[in-house]
Amino acid sequence: MSQRTIAVLEGDQTGQELLLEALRVLDKSVIDVELAFERFDLSLENRRATHNAVVQEAAEAMKRTRYGLKAATITPAEKDDVGSPNAILRKAVGGKVIVRTGRRLPRIRPVGGVHAPISVVRMAVGDAYGAKEWREGEGSSEVAYRTESIDRSVCHIVAEYSFVHAARMHAKVFGGPKFTVSPVYEGMFKEELDAAAARHPEVPYDPQLIDATYALLLSTDGEMPLVIPTLNRDGDCLSDLVMQLFGSIAGAESVLLAFEEGLKPSVVMTEAPHGTAPRLFGKNVANPMAMILAGGALLSYMEDRRAQNASRAIYESSLETVHEGIATSDLGGHASTTDFTDAVIDRVKRKLDVWSSL
Repeated sequence: MSQRTIAVLEGDQTGQELLLEALRVLDKSVIDVELAFERFDLSLENRRATHNAVVQEAAEAMKRTRYGLKAATITPAEKDDVGSPNAILRKAVGGKVIVRTGRRLPRIRPVGGVHAPISVVRMAVGDAYGAKEWREGEGSSEVAYRTESIDRSVCHIVAEYSFVHAARMHAKVFGGPKFTVSPVYEGMFKEELDAAAARHPEVPYDPQLIDATYALLLSTDGEMPLVIPTLNRDGDCLSDLVMQLFGSIAGAESVLLAFEEGLKPSVVMTEAPHGTAPRLFGKNVANPMAMILAGGALLSYMEDRRAQNASRAIYESSLETVHEGIATSDLGGHASTTDFTDAVIDRVKRKLDVWSSL
């Protein structure tokens, strides 16, 4: 295997600490895969100092290398500040889809009947994000307005990828937009989902309105994996709910995808779905699992058997570590951040050593 280069997007507070844990797992001495890392400092301080130029540099690096691993970063609330680096990155690399998959964690009791994995396939651009907003009038007569837009080509990609992803997972495509209230805007997405269902008759399709989707998730029998295609805003909210249904937002990775022709990924950026957790910063107690899984997810997109074996070893070792009672406090354990990573590393090494003998 030739050396692969990953653009490493460093972050803030606990986000940066957990990124370093994930990089420990990706070391050649652990996974026996030769990787090179180009580092970009996306801390809030450096984004302000460079007026977001470093974010653009990181995006260009990901377009060149195809792979990015991003730490959690701070998005300042002030309107005239540097804003969200994620929004800039998604636009710069042409990201179209964000995938977050909730899965049952060993020894953790899920909510309701949830058992099988649930993937939220979210539109990565458009909708409420980047919408033009303004107000008119004063006092009690003041009115706020917002103009949102979605693109049919993006709707097409999200719909098609949902069915392709569901076929790989042996899952059902479930849910959808509120097209009854918004037949023109959200109806466009529903049209593309129905068209994708016709192209993939082998994939079960159970369209639901978004509000019914929320309600039905709490009463699912959990026997079949689900893939839920969503608009940008809906997916942002729904993916957080799905993570918590399985007991922790720290138990899953987030994957941003841009595509070439034929739905082949041209850029893959993975990260943890949680934030920078300033309350835990410097205490060596935060859960590194999501960042470790993000590293494993990135390897799964590399067209090389050793990288894909390493990806599987990382996933299995992370879940086995929790199963064996080594967990951070958010999962009811007493392990430190570094304790958990050490345990994962030990299991990855042993698995790959055994597999190499078979």
